[in-house]
Amino acid sequence: MLLRDHPLMRYRGVPSWPPIWIWTHGLEDKSPKGEVGVLRRVIKFHVQPSNRCFLFIDHEESPYGGVLMVDNHDLCTKIVRFLQARYNRSIAEIGGLDLAYTF
Repeated sequence: MLLRDHPLMRYRGVPSWPPIWIWTHGLEDKSPKGEVGVLRRVIKFHVQPSNRCFLFIDHEESPYGGVLMVDNHDLCTKIVRFLQARYNRSIAEIGGLDLAYTF
């Protein structure tokens, strides 16, 4: 099962992959959508509810951030570890990874 299609990559029934990207600073806001950019950093949100993490990407010479939310705290922790092991890879490549034996 690919990460982008995994049934647990949802929050309250709504797919959460990929996040909505918000421009943080840089040359220009290109308003990217979907599986774009290169993953640079992932931070687990520790304030309750702790079922979300922040993803930071670079896309076309500008940085963006997004919030990835899931229904389950334990799954969120696993996703954070999974993503942290994949820094500097494209979001599209990560979305296409097989999670059959990961979660």
